[in-house]
Amino acid sequence: MATTTARGPRRTDALSKDRIVAAAIEILDADGESALTFRSLATRLSTGPGAIYWHVANKDELLAAATNDVIAAAMTDLTRNHEPREVIRAISLSVFDAIDAHPWVGTQLSREPWQVAVLQIFEGIGSQLQTLGVPERAQFDAASALLNYILGLAGQYAAGARLIPRDTDRMTFLATVAAQWAQLEPAEYPFVLRMTAQLPDHDDRNQFLAGIDLILVGITSTR
Repeated sequence: MATTTARGPRRTDALSKDRIVAAAIEILDADGESALTFRSLATRLSTGPGAIYWHVANKDELLAAATNDVIAAAMTDLTRNHEPREVIRAISLSVFDAIDAHPWVGTQLSREPWQVAVLQIFEGIGSQLQTLGVPERAQFDAASALLNYILGLAGQYAAGARLIPRDTDRMTFLATVAAQWAQLEPAEYPFVLRMTAQLPDHDDRNQFLAGIDLILVGITSTR
């Protein structure tokens, strides 16, 4: 009588988790989170959904892995041979640029406070504070202030990506908002009205970095 050898789970050596995550990032960048399904991923990778489940348990795990990859790449080689203030600025700007290039990352960073990607940012910033001369008792608060500022930006980008069409011209959109501001009651919104002229052509990146610098001034005053 023929002997039947029990088969183990099908191997998918040619399909690595790295390939799956890279394909997921491509889908997320092109069409957003709603377009990322295991079926669409399987089609892109020319495989079956079951082969993907071998490496990734569910969509949440896949989104976390994709976010980790983007943030890890953004922070590569930023902490070497530089003055700590410049390292903090470089990390912050690199994360800003990563969120700008991958708006869905903003949603993911805001979704779970202490996920690996958030801890990468927290560690990168926090590790510079002792060298900067911040007392140990103040380091947690200082790193948290910087992290919360960056994650606040992430949340804004996430909201913008959901509400504003992807092909919207930034200058035109901001000019429209400025025109709306200009109709506000001067007695109630004097500051907002003074800022109306600066809104359409302001540089988000420069404004973000100005905020980092303001926080750093406050942090260094604790020494």
